[in-house]
Amino acid sequence: MRAEHAEQVLAIHQLGIDEGNATFETAAPTWEQFDAAKLPAHRSAAVDGRGRVLGWVAAVTVSDRCAYAGVVEHSVYVHPDARGQGIGAALLRVLLASTEAAGIWTVQSGIFPENTASLALHLRAGFRVVGTRERIGRHRGRWRDVILIEHRSTEL
Repeated sequence: MRAEHAEQVLAIHQLGIDEGNATFETAAPTWEQFDAAKLPAHRSAAVDGRGRVLGWVAAVTVSDRCAYAGVVEHSVYVHPDARGQGIGAALLRVLLASTEAAGIWTVQSGIFPENTASLALHLRAGFRVVGTRERIGRHRGRWRDVILIEHRSTEL
């Protein structure tokens, strides 16, 4: 994922936000905010032959405490027109390969229970459900649950 992908990456992010089951966020960040928050070694964009971004994956650290040095939280978004084509699975494979190579032992995320496609994608990719965080935050005027998922390194 490079700066030249910024506009398309943020547009895909906003589409996911607008659908209402991807994140608690209400608006995509600026590219500067996105770029500063996401770990450079653990972000990728799926780009077709015409340069169109089909989806993206990125990770952030969960804590600056040394005990959590090998734990990241990720996001994966696929453009609505590109869903069902294996883009999400490919992006997760790339992310897990990069985190494994870097010695990261846990990749985690939270998924709204209503986002059944994302949950199924992650389970197929080897993530497991840790549990449900009930009424963890308010979103669009109502309390939302989040299913906590994780992928543990097979090497560490």
